[in-house]
Amino acid sequence: MKFYLAQANIAQFKAPLDSPMMKEFVDFLEPVNRFAEESEGFVWRLKDDEGRSASYIESPFQNEMMAINLSLWTDLEAFKNFVYGTVHSYFLRNKKKWFDAKGPSQFVMWWMPKGEIPTLELAKAKLELHQKRGDTTVAFSMKQLFSPEGQPIN
Repeated sequence: MKFYLAQANIAQFKAPLDSPMMKEFVDFLEPVNRFAEESEGFVWRLKDDEGRSASYIESPFQNEMMAINLSLWTDLEAFKNFVYGTVHSYFLRNKKKWFDAKGPSQFVMWWMPKGEIPTLELAKAKLELHQKRGDTTVAFSMKQLFSPEGQPIN
């Protein structure tokens, strides 16, 4: 069975998306997401009913200021290339401009069987599991990676 890498991350916005403070972030949401979709190894990303960024979706965390991102990639290398080797890295390095450092900010990855799509409920469960137990074979971060077979990578 082949697996895809799922990733989810959440963070607390500093202001509503229509605030001037959020303009740069909002202006680049769609171009960066489109770039992700065109990147080698991209499989799927969560979008709202209008095809916009998942940032516009009501969060399962009962917090309208919570950003959520959920996507699937063919492998870890493709995901890392997009996150750290493209324009996305600018937004990662500058996240404190738009996201509250004191608010919840979490990131988690896990392997999903090819053909399955992660749900918001599954992403929430994986984020909560990772927060409670740290890196495990079923919910991990960049600090301790695992193969689809559960073997440590680094």
